[in-house]
Amino acid sequence: MSHPVLAPGRVAVVTGAASGIGLAVCKRLAAMGMRVWLVDLDQEKLEKARAEVAGLAKGGDRDVRSSMVDVSRLSDVERLQREVWESFGETALLMNNAAAFRFAGAFRDVEAWEKTFAVNVMGVVHGLQAFVPKMIEQAEPSAVINTGSKQGMTNPPGMPNYNAAKAAVKSLTESLQHELRNTEGCKVSAHLLVPGWTTTGDREHHPGAWRPEQVADHMIAALERGDFYIICPDNEVSPEMDRKRIIWGAMDVSENRAPLSRWHPDYQQAFDEFEPT
Repeated sequence: MSHPVLAPGRVAVVTGAASGIGLAVCKRLAAMGMRVWLVDLDQEKLEKARAEVAGLAKGGDRDVRSSMVDVSRLSDVERLQREVWESFGETALLMNNAAAFRFAGAFRDVEAWEKTFAVNVMGVVHGLQAFVPKMIEQAEPSAVINTGSKQGMTNPPGMPNYNAAKAAVKSLTESLQHELRNTEGCKVSAHLLVPGWTTTGDREHHPGAWRPEQVADHMIAALERGDFYIICPDNEVSPEMDRKRIIWGAMDVSENRAPLSRWHPDYQQAFDEFEPT
């Protein structure tokens, strides 16, 4: 039996929906009979994506809407929330998926840090602030999915601003689920989507990566099971490898090792024995 959030006629709002994982999710939900609201900043890509999704929806254009929204601006997201409720009367699924990719060093390029956190962290916060109180008031169950990243869990070197932002999304979503389950009468659940290596945008597909459609299918199946942590494998990294890498990173703290010891030459042999290839 399908999750009640995914029932035909219910409403999904997806940010970062003009391409990649967001667009793949919108297509899957529309094909399941849901009404879908696509959110992005790129007008040309957004309109093209909306037309593609509408072509899969039972009600066509009637069931698929789109809005240009800057998720880093709370006023934009609050306007979106009003438009969704005025048009469709509810939100069954909110997917805070919009992301900004501009890498910076730990002590370099403060503008890249500010942009990364404005979209990847505050964009999620704004979605929660604008939508969740109304979702709690609804009689029917609803769900929030925040898109994190494995980089927010294993913290690979080279992109500290993105890693830190996605680590913040993980922490925020865990706290959100705790708050929701301790709110009397609340029928809203929270979930953390953790994609692996995924081909998005205009990048050439690598055989080791998953396609966005695979992530969408994995996410929907996990939501139907009620999973909180929706950790996606890819064609090079198995679920068992993910588990070992997450545990190894936590052991840096519990064993008082050097941080990021997985990439430290003094610990290379120990890691190789811990996670044989």
